[in-house]
Amino acid sequence: MLKLIGHGRQLLAAASLLLCTQVQSVELGELAPDFTLKSLSGSNLNLAEQRGDIMVINFWASWCGPCRKEMPILDEMQQKYQDLGVQIWGVNVEQDNQAGRQFLANLNTELRFPILFDANNDLSESYNVIAMPTTVIVDRDGKVRQVYHGYKDGYEKKYEKTIKKLIRE
Repeated sequence: MLKLIGHGRQLLAAASLLLCTQVQSVELGELAPDFTLKSLSGSNLNLAEQRGDIMVINFWASWCGPCRKEMPILDEMQQKYQDLGVQIWGVNVEQDNQAGRQFLANLNTELRFPILFDANNDLSESYNVIAMPTTVIVDRDGKVRQVYHGYKDGYEKKYEKTIKKLIRE
């Protein structure tokens, strides 16, 4: 019995070490992981090709209530800042992108920013998405400048503060 407990501890320690070494995190000031994903319109979009623009990458899911609330706000921000070199991309993280498509169809507004699909969750893992929504702001040089996990009323003011700061740089 004691032998089993000892093996259990070793197994737990090994599993913890393995998990710790596999977690990739997006570090502030580091280059954002590059990616290419297919958009709702069918075109492939690549992050590295957007250098020179400020990128707001919003990870979302159809089952996420705060995501539903945030989407029209992100659309307004896209319209407000696009002429200043700001792009917003929405990344659906569900394996079944039909759920995401239905979510978009049920919104009361038509979104005017690209929606991408991360069906295998490779990108979500690269960006260490641990909450829905997660919003990552990338500067003109491709460096991660801010990461927001979750959404509450007023977060858009935080997004805009970061965007305005990056526009001035």
